[in-house]
Amino acid sequence: MSDVVELILADHRRFEQLLQGLREDDTDHASLRSELAALLVAHAEAEEDEVYPKLRRAASTAHDVEHGEEEHAEINQALLAFLELTELAGDSYASTLGKLAEVVDHHTEEEEETLLKDATENLAEAERERLGVAFIASRKARLDADCGRLENVRLLVQQTAGRLG
Repeated sequence: MSDVVELILADHRRFEQLLQGLREDDTDHASLRSELAALLVAHAEAEEDEVYPKLRRAASTAHDVEHGEEEHAEINQALLAFLELTELAGDSYASTLGKLAEVVDHHTEEEEETLLKDATENLAEAERERLGVAFIASRKARLDADCGRLENVRLLVQQTAGRLG
């Protein structure tokens, strides 16, 4: 499978699974947190580098692309707060996880209704496949570079602070 829309949707479902696992008491929160952090960062950066530029060219999606980038910055802020937690249980953990889940869920739902719907309707299958290959390569490179590290997320938040005004 290399249709970019299907790949992005598969990541969205994985975000949901990881967030659910992080809510459960009998799971390895540290491992799930690391996996979620890496996937969120790699996914967003691959979208912004490989997918969003193509979608930005359409006047109907330019605003949605900018909004998606702003939401990625919001997710990174919430992710940073989650990564900075030292205790992976308790009220602070639940509250911080809840905030992260809220921004991730909002973004994925909105992206699916706007950008991904538009991509499905307006990009030829061959173009979605080409974008999918580029998305996978970009995402993999970031995952291989351990992009979900606390220091990297902190840097991303600093770099994108202007997006949130």
